[in-house]
Amino acid sequence: MVTIQNLHKAFGHNQVLNGVDLDIKEGGIFAVLGPNGSGKTTLIKSILGMVIFDKGSIEVLGNNIKKNADYRRQIDYLPQIANFPSNLKVKELVKMIKDLRGKASEEEKLIKLFGLQPFMDKKLGNLSGGTKQKVNIVLAFMFNSALIILDEPTTGLDPVSLIRLKALIQEEKKKGKTILITSHIMSFVEEMADEIVFLLEGTIYFKGSIQELKDTTEQTDFEHAIASILNQNHA
Repeated sequence: MVTIQNLHKAFGHNQVLNGVDLDIKEGGIFAVLGPNGSGKTTLIKSILGMVIFDKGSIEVLGNNIKKNADYRRQIDYLPQIANFPSNLKVKELVKMIKDLRGKASEEEKLIKLFGLQPFMDKKLGNLSGGTKQKVNIVLAFMFNSALIILDEPTTGLDPVSLIRLKALIQEEKKKGKTILITSHIMSFVEEMADEIVFLLEGTIYFKGSIQELKDTTEQTDFEHAIASILNQNHA
């Protein structure tokens, strides 16, 4: 599904990705973890073609992304911060994204799922952060794409919406889709992820299941296992 080889990216003198090798197989939920500045967002944006990396290669769905941009039509993306035009109504934004993508969409059931019907005629600038995030989720899930990338998807969500998001992600997994998630909420990751990738200073320090991480670090608790990696590398 996604194959990354020897990926390097620097911004000026700051080496953000340092020889990343990563193979994400088709089907399942994968969480990319790491502290702020570890390279998570740069890695995600490199996969999306939003960051031009300095060295290495990325293949998505068998396509070398530098040679073929069409692969992006098979990716749905939820950005960490969605900067929508504030004067646009929700229904206008949904229509605009549908027109841009030119793919069949299933937004109505998602609008209903997240209770957005009363907000469809409201301007985006007048919405709360949590409601904007629900709009963001609808835009990310309304197309039937093979790869879904979710950057901090739980931000601003109330408990009911969070439960619905988790059920939605599991539903997409059952369809054989690959879901790539970044999150700082360890309980969410522990509940959802089949595999985790832990990035630190642009290098992968661990890839495997949460149980494998606990076994490797000799910790019974997921958060303590993560902390153990950090402590080992700051000792």
